[in-house]
Amino acid sequence: MVEALGEDNVVTLETLNTLGRELRDNGELEGARKVLERCLAGREKVLGEDHKQTLMTVNNLGIVYYELKDYEKALEYYERALKGKEKTLGKTHPDTLTAAMNIANVHDDVLKDHGKAEELYRRALEGCEAQLGKNHKVTMDGTINLAVCFANAGEKLKSRKIIDKYPHILIYEPRMKYAL
Repeated sequence: MVEALGEDNVVTLETLNTLGRELRDNGELEGARKVLERCLAGREKVLGEDHKQTLMTVNNLGIVYYELKDYEKALEYYERALKGKEKTLGKTHPDTLTAAMNIANVHDDVLKDHGKAEELYRRALEGCEAQLGKNHKVTMDGTINLAVCFANAGEKLKSRKIIDKYPHILIYEPRMKYAL
């Protein structure tokens, strides 16, 4: 395809992004990293640094680096994605809020900075509820993340209050029972 359409064709770049995601999904993380880095370079050149598709690739690279356990690099990509999405899509767009949740995951799971994670999860959750409603998958993900954050911080009562307020997350995510 590259030979037929060219390295910088938007279809070629979309194909590279999809290939990178598929490689990641299949556990081929180093291959995914290489393909997504190549895609990112092309998208920055053709579409610009803050284009929605470029930022999607930035986020995908963050995920790959997270799974490679290079958390510093993951955080760098996640923060770049958040900044670009805030600028391009606005602070309350679901893609922006998901980027905030990705950063919060690093703070909660890796850095053990539960205060920063809580701040980001709350921001994302409030925005998701307003934009998508409380039963949307992204909103429920944010609810679960906040409850788990409290559980990780040893604040089981706060975790329980979230579950009491949103009992449907136990149906959506049975693993939440450990947060009780």
